[in-house]
Amino acid sequence: MVQIGFNLLTVGGFIDEAHLPLCERIRAIGYDGVEIPVFEGDVGHYEKLGRRLDAIGLKRTIVTIVAEDSNPLSPDPAIRQKARERHRWAIDCAAALGATVIAGPYHSPVGVFTGEGPREDELAHLAEALHAMADDAGKAGIALSLEAINRFECYALTTMEAASALRARVGHPNFGYMYDTFHANIEERDPVGAYSRYAPEINHIHLSENDRGIVGRGHVPWAETFRAIRATGYDGWLTVEAFGRALPSLAAATRVWRDLFPDLDTLLVESHGFIRRGWAEAASPAKAGAA
Repeated sequence: MVQIGFNLLTVGGFIDEAHLPLCERIRAIGYDGVEIPVFEGDVGHYEKLGRRLDAIGLKRTIVTIVAEDSNPLSPDPAIRQKARERHRWAIDCAAALGATVIAGPYHSPVGVFTGEGPREDELAHLAEALHAMADDAGKAGIALSLEAINRFECYALTTMEAASALRARVGHPNFGYMYDTFHANIEERDPVGAYSRYAPEINHIHLSENDRGIVGRGHVPWAETFRAIRATGYDGWLTVEAFGRALPSLAAATRVWRDLFPDLDTLLVESHGFIRRGWAEAASPAKAGAA
């Protein structure tokens, strides 16, 4: 059975005890879990946070990134080694937190470009790094779900086709990739068809509106998307990802210049209700089509 999560990157890049009242509210609304941004901090912090979230009743996934000095695409062996260390650190933090999935664009730094598409040597370096990461994460019981993001945020991985080709290069059973409705709305000629085509390899889903605000208020084809996901028997996470300006560096990299929702509680309540209704209606294609 699918579970609905909420990505806490909306409120900050480092989640601590100050965010626990919000987590209690998220659970009260009916969310099954939270996606924790793991950009900094140590294992001890995430172990403690995991215990607190257990007490609240929220399950966990994480989202993580790499930086220019830990870029697995780099021709510099020292930087690629830092990427390996960054990947291992993320796995250790995820395990301490009790997370089941490591999501995010940890293939390359967000907002960093070379002026051309990925070179063959870059993809070879990336596949090598991700194979090692998949192996380490598998030993910890954590699945990898790499995120293809749009061309305005990266050049290394932008489509489901490219993610599938990378998966073949990586060649590890613990390596998968995610489907994100926002990025698909930009990069896929047929966003719903792209999901259906690559569904056997997709192991995590972000539900994000075309403006990255409240799910259901924009023009993502939600009814068709929910039907396509249900048709494949997907039973993982449906995680709400909306963007705010709480983390200035990420807001700059993702070009978030304005508020995308009136307040956080409206975002939480409306998105959750919309997903629950849409998922239920998708079980009956005739009803969903009529809606």
